[in-house]
Amino acid sequence: MIFGELASHDAAGAILAHGVRGEGVSFSKGRRLSEDDCRQLVASGIESVIAARMEPGDIDENAAAARLAEAIGPDHLTFSTPATGRVNLHAAVAGLFRADRATIDRFNRIDPAITLATLPDHASVQPGDMVATIKIIPLAVPGEAVERAAAVLAGADALLVKPFRARRVALVATVLPSLKPSVMDKTRLLLEHRLAPSGSTLIGETRVAHKTESLAAVLAPAARENELVVVFGASAVSDAGDVIPAAIRKAGGHVEQVGMPVDPGNLLVLGRIGETPVIGAPGCARSPKENGFDWVLARILAGEAPGAYDVTGMGVGGLLMEIPTRPQPREMKGEHKAAADSAGAVVAIVLAAGQARRMGADGRHKLLAEFDGVPLVRKSVMAALAAAPAKVVVVTGHRASEIEAAVAGLPVAIVRNPLYREGMSTSLIAGLDAAGADCSGVLVHLADMPRVEPEDLRRLMAAFTAAGGNAVVRAVSNGKRGNPVILPRSTFAAVGRLEGDVGARQIIETAGLDIIDVEIGPAAHLDVDTPEAVANAGGMLKE
Repeated sequence: MIFGELASHDAAGAILAHGVRGEGVSFSKGRRLSEDDCRQLVASGIESVIAARMEPGDIDENAAAARLAEAIGPDHLTFSTPATGRVNLHAAVAGLFRADRATIDRFNRIDPAITLATLPDHASVQPGDMVATIKIIPLAVPGEAVERAAAVLAGADALLVKPFRARRVALVATVLPSLKPSVMDKTRLLLEHRLAPSGSTLIGETRVAHKTESLAAVLAPAARENELVVVFGASAVSDAGDVIPAAIRKAGGHVEQVGMPVDPGNLLVLGRIGETPVIGAPGCARSPKENGFDWVLARILAGEAPGAYDVTGMGVGGLLMEIPTRPQPREMKGEHKAAADSAGAVVAIVLAAGQARRMGADGRHKLLAEFDGVPLVRKSVMAALAAAPAKVVVVTGHRASEIEAAVAGLPVAIVRNPLYREGMSTSLIAGLDAAGADCSGVLVHLADMPRVEPEDLRRLMAAFTAAGGNAVVRAVSNGKRGNPVILPRSTFAAVGRLEGDVGARQIIETAGLDIIDVEIGPAAHLDVDTPEAVANAGGMLKE
């Protein structure tokens, strides 16, 4: 490819490297100039352009990206249409993303013009999550280099998604007088939520004394009757001879590993009784925040059989986050700590006050429709809770008593909006008033979006934190704006002035702030406003 400045009268067939605008002319980057285009440029007084001429054997950027995408096995992946030299790869199912680093490194070292970036190996993904992107840097590349790169990917399991498989799961919890039943109840709820993406079923919970003999007596039958056993101990494991590993051995099982190089998650126990894996969950797994338990659980649900070698190989990248319960938190000093604290104080506002006018005259409410046996509003609130914001506020209005009953027992702040008939702006303001003076941003989550998952919300919050709490963050699908959205503190005054049935779109577009788009796939656009939409999304309306 020949790149540089070309005289406009002699640029026919070249590809614009930069957009060109003049009187009566507006050509975008990537346009292949025709003879007529060149005449228009000259007539507009544009004497030269920056462009590229393809040489024999060159392939344009989109064709090159498409050729490379064809070389990747479609193992539960979907591919975007090539544009600007890019093809994005998305997960087609919930599962475990696998990336062969050696193959991808070999691919990326063929030619600097040809690149492939991916999520980390063994990342958990949901349908629609972007897992990788192929990007051709220049406007065209040598076809020979493209073919060499395609050959690296062909026949190799360089990229794939291993689907989660539904399993029968038993929960066994040990009891001490110091452990509150309410904590154990929340632990079960969080485990059910962690299992939901795989369709796995928590068959039951057994609570026994925190003693080796008592625990061993229930582990053996639980392992025979289920495909996975999760044990939550009332006290943290401190030794390979402690209650949980000792009980696994006494039940006839084998302990693979005690402890893991992931923080939080250090105190995990992994064993087997027969063919059934047994996870002794660390105490941090009682929190919805990501920890080492999530990593091991995801591998098992995707059909892998992690052992000591796998667990001990998780240290690089295993430093995840700080948790408030750690006795000696790592230090952050001065303004860096203040900035991190401010950026991380996100309050989730779940809007559940609307009148659902498009649901028809029979009185059925979309937010009470059940998805997998759970009312939609409860599902949405649970997703917000599992993302672990500073607080979750639920704004109710229309049929408030029923909506509030559907979320009963969840640790949220309920705010009734008496002005809900006047439109969404009043609910936004009510939620903002309840968010508190210390929050740096609000995550606005519409309760009628059934496919928005905790991981989607966590990614939005992570982007907000990375931006120092000074940007608008919004979910997109294939680059098209959607919901949820995070609004920083600097927009709160403008939100307070909204009137009528409007959201914050105008504020977002006129605030002069950076806007960070986070791709979450089709979930960003899927809301259920009609009975047909509820049914198509997999919900069941209640009478």
